Amino acid sequence: MGSLDTDSAFLREFQKRFETKVRENEISVIKHWKERLDTLIAMKPEGISSLQLEMKKLSDMMMNRIETIKKG
Repeated sequence: MGSLDTDSAFLREFQKRFETKVRENEISVIKHWKERLDTLIAMKPEGISSLQLEMKKLSDMMMNRIETIKKG
C-alpha cells in the first residue's frame, strides 16, 4: 500500500506543478498581447482607417501565432 500512497502523492504534486505552469504560460501570453494592444492604444492614428490597419496587423500577428502553435 505504501507505493500506492507514494504514487498518489506524486500524481497530486505533478498535477499541481502542471496547473501552475499552465497558469504561468497563460499569464505570459496575456501579458504579451496586452503589451501589443497597449502600444496600439497609445498610438495617435489619423482617422479610423489607420486605426483599423493597425488592428488588422495585430489580428494577423495573433493568427500567425495560432498557426505556429498548431504546427508545433
